[in-house]
Amino acid sequence: MLVRDWMTRNPVTVTPDTPVMDALKILKEGGFRRLPVLDGHGRLVGITTRKDLKDAMPSKATTLSVWELNYLLSKLTVDEMMARPVITAAEGEYMEDAALRMQEHHVGGLPVLNDAGQLSGIITTMDILRAFTGILGMREGGQRLTLDMPDVPGSLERATHAILPSNIISVATFGGENGRRRFVMRVSGEGVRDVRDRVRAAGIDVLD
Repeated sequence: MLVRDWMTRNPVTVTPDTPVMDALKILKEGGFRRLPVLDGHGRLVGITTRKDLKDAMPSKATTLSVWELNYLLSKLTVDEMMARPVITAAEGEYMEDAALRMQEHHVGGLPVLNDAGQLSGIITTMDILRAFTGILGMREGGQRLTLDMPDVPGSLERATHAILPSNIISVATFGGENGRRRFVMRVSGEGVRDVRDRVRAAGIDVLD
């Protein structure tokens, strides 16, 4: 699962001299939250978000006149509000690495660079969620099983044999505490109605 497989390609961009009001309009019309900022040579130099731009707006309690307010807003550009340096992802990196970087830096999206260092896409929390539900086979039907098993070699093989002849669509694991691990599986096909009984008969704890 690589970033290039889930990113939004060719994202809408702005330049540092784009007026803040124009950038906000682009975000509103496009229905998205962030804009990569490219300089005149097409190089990524920053990123700005809807929140950044709205925070730049004068307070409703301002004492400025309408003329003064319009003049101020016309002079305010993305360059003054964008974040830099930019935290990015690479097309060829794993999705989990990009997701961890987003978590560590508390950001909701990363511009994606190709091998030449050029902007080729953007990866967001929504894309991460799409990947997550895809990995778990949420749209493929079947039944979900959560198994609690010893965290030792051979546990997954044991569960697989117990699930046969049903087909395993997806597998995810978590835990690893107190010598136990949980396996979350989605299964379908032949024998799926009785799969829980077969797994329990094999001495495996089925949590749901």
